[in-house]
Amino acid sequence: MLDIVMHWPLRLQADASRVVVRPFHLPIDAKKGQKSRPRRIVEGVLDMSEEHANRELHVVLKDFEARHWQTRSVFRTRYAQMALALDLDDDSISDIKQQLIGAFFCNEYSYAAAAIMNPSIVRHPDQSGLSEGSSRIIMSVRTVGEGHISSIAFREGILSPGTRFELAPEPPFATAADSAKEIGNGAIEVHRHRDSTLSGTVIFPITSAQSKGLEDLRLVEFTHDDGSVEWLGTYTAYNGESIRSEMIRTTDFRSFTLAPLSGPAARNKGMALFPRKIGGQYVMVGRQDGENLFLIHSDRLDHWGEGELLMAPRYPWEMVQIGNCGSPIEVDEGWLLLTHGVGAMRKYSIGIVLLDKDDPSKLIKRLPVPLVSPADEDREGYVPNVVYTCGAIRHGELLFVPYAVADSSVGFAFIPIRELIDAMV
Repeated sequence: MLDIVMHWPLRLQADASRVVVRPFHLPIDAKKGQKSRPRRIVEGVLDMSEEHANRELHVVLKDFEARHWQTRSVFRTRYAQMALALDLDDDSISDIKQQLIGAFFCNEYSYAAAAIMNPSIVRHPDQSGLSEGSSRIIMSVRTVGEGHISSIAFREGILSPGTRFELAPEPPFATAADSAKEIGNGAIEVHRHRDSTLSGTVIFPITSAQSKGLEDLRLVEFTHDDGSVEWLGTYTAYNGESIRSEMIRTTDFRSFTLAPLSGPAARNKGMALFPRKIGGQYVMVGRQDGENLFLIHSDRLDHWGEGELLMAPRYPWEMVQIGNCGSPIEVDEGWLLLTHGVGAMRKYSIGIVLLDKDDPSKLIKRLPVPLVSPADEDREGYVPNVVYTCGAIRHGELLFVPYAVADSSVGFAFIPIRELIDAMV
């Protein structure tokens, strides 16, 4: 590991106390000759007297209202969904009973109880009010909760001149992005509540293809040909049996579109988009054969075909396989591409290469040793001997790298870019 890497003392850990309210789903359709369970539950509430329903709702609120944000509003929203599914008559059902019905179809979920890992980082859309040399950032993290289901959470922070970094405090309540609607071709749109903060927002799996996890988001600030900026990110959708690559798109981190990618390359994990077109085409880095890195070109953001071999394992610490660790970062000398390598004992380390700016299929230089590697104090965890990142950011003359440790926590490092490039061969 290079001795020029400066590790920031902050470490983010899994936290079972971070909870959100999620929909609790039960089959709407009943077996032949039987009443469905949702119908039976609703009828049970409707049969209660108003006083009885009010007492039951009070018990629920006593247990959960102080643990969640706008709990009553969440219950009302969930009731509206069930009313639509069961064709309920809103006018004949009191607000108390509507809230209680909604509560029966919700559950509390600890979204980061098992692990927090695989961060990526981009500049925040709002850079106002900062001192010179400072930058507001958004970091995404993969959080893992009950059932090993992965979701996407966000944290905001500020990078100050030099090696100074501060994360905004998490709000007391986390909220799930909701108001999901289908917009065609397998894509959905979700929204962050207008009164919520991004640092407390979680995006959960919604579609059947995502049902077991949204994994390893690689965010990038993308500049289109017309100069407009959009934040894009590839991630892996997992349903318990198969995977596919999908893309999240947003211009404000309030409204998000999640859509599947098509083409041969989309059947694989770990795709990372360059932050602008090169030679008139969109360009990705990805691993198509499980061992090597490929460069993929496309005329469309949503379709990716076969790529060309970019690099193969060369050094012992990456002999088993290599992959990317986020979108390439543009510097004067070319494109810095963070990689990961797997060596003996399935030890994951982070490496880096320099690609030609005009023709990124040309590998100019390569770091012969790991940039960051598991050390004695940070090798234990859910998956030991793994360090991994899904994206870094340039901060002046430094590279700022958030990285996961043992699929359990997140650490941070600053690396001088000039000294880093000089160390490559």
